Amino acid sequence: MGRADDGYETVRRFWEIQDGGDYTRTAELFADDAVLVDPVYGVFEGREAIAAFMARMNEAVGAIDGVFTLEDLAGGPDSAWARWRFSSARGEREGVGIYRVRDGRITYYRDYMDPPPAREDE
Repeated sequence: MGRADDGYETVRRFWEIQDGGDYTRTAELFADDAVLVDPVYGVFEGREAIAAFMARMNEAVGAIDGVFTLEDLAGGPDSAWARWRFSSARGEREGVGIYRVRDGRITYYRDYMDPPPAREDE
């Protein structure tokens, strides 16, 4: 088993890197056999696929002047969760990420986010 703070520290580092604006740099934190589940783009298996997804995120988020902001983070030796906010020219959404961590590497990451606000004409 890893150190008592491995999960928390690994995910804290993930957000620190992500805040720098280059999502591809987060790929170094994933295990070779990691799984990432994104509510918009789907499932990515393995570090290489996750790195390609992060490159796609650089483009998609940049195209709408988007910014993810960490609102809250908690974790232990093998898991963590983060509450986040996404702001862009299109508005804001809130979400939660859950993470499994082994030996300082993310093995599973899944995001959940609030649905978009209802439009007034609906």
